[in-house]
Amino acid sequence: MSIGFDLDKMLSGHSRTIARAITLVENGGDGAAEVMKAVFPNTGKATVIGITGAPGAGKSSLVDKLALYYKDQGNKVGIVCIDPSSPFSGGAILGDRIRMATLGLDKNVFIRSMATRGNLGGLSRATVDAVAILDAAGFDKIIVETVGVGQDEVEIVKTADVSVVVLVPGMGDDIQAIKAGIMEIGDVFVINKADREGVLRTQKELEALLSLAHRPDMWNPPIIKTVATENKGIDDLSAAVQSFLEFQSTNKQAGERRRAIAKWRLTELLRERLLADLLADDGIRSKLDCLASKVAAKSIDPYSAVNAILHKD
Repeated sequence: MSIGFDLDKMLSGHSRTIARAITLVENGGDGAAEVMKAVFPNTGKATVIGITGAPGAGKSSLVDKLALYYKDQGNKVGIVCIDPSSPFSGGAILGDRIRMATLGLDKNVFIRSMATRGNLGGLSRATVDAVAILDAAGFDKIIVETVGVGQDEVEIVKTADVSVVVLVPGMGDDIQAIKAGIMEIGDVFVINKADREGVLRTQKELEALLSLAHRPDMWNPPIIKTVATENKGIDDLSAAVQSFLEFQSTNKQAGERRRAIAKWRLTELLRERLLADLLADDGIRSKLDCLASKVAAKSIDPYSAVNAILHKD
């Protein structure tokens, strides 16, 4: 099957071809599976860093400075920004891409905004494929920045080698979010905007919570203080990321993490394929429209409607 572009060109790092490949897998177009089959053997070389945290924590500024740091170290850097999307059009707002416009002009930096498409975890299904494409295309560091939606952001761990959770001083909601689940996936914690009042209190609260946590790999997540807008603490963050990667390389739990990620990816692909096969039936599509009208009119509940579709009653 023709995929509409030169695969070798994509693997060599041609930006426009990479963008077309990501668009293809994001839209699930014809040839998407063929692209990913060709991409997969070329993956596994890049370091994938997930940046997650509450809205207003300064994730975009941190990503911008971290990417610049890696670029100056001689790395090719890919950035995937997961933007909120319209539930109707599915389009991304592209705010992060606007903020990083200057960085994006560099030939060794590739920035892509992707819509969540209603995924509360902050990651669209195509994110893992986009990361794989950038990995295969020769990018050394790939940074994935998620939408700030609280504890559901644990999805980031599905694609990242290291997960960075970003907090800011004086925001109790951040600590509450950690209590609700984000703490479990944080490999490195960052207190950004550390020039603000309350940074010590936030650090103490975080240390107290981390002392209660028990990680199977026995890693003790470091707490890094940064002021991203002033480029402070970025080298410390990079060192913490590298330290965790080195720890993982000698830890038996690393294999378990990779297997869990692979299982999740297979499950997601299976779910998508089964749904697509179901909806390929014109009779099912028309029935779906009919049942949607009935659910909207409150004449049938959604669970009965789903049963009607699956059992073809």
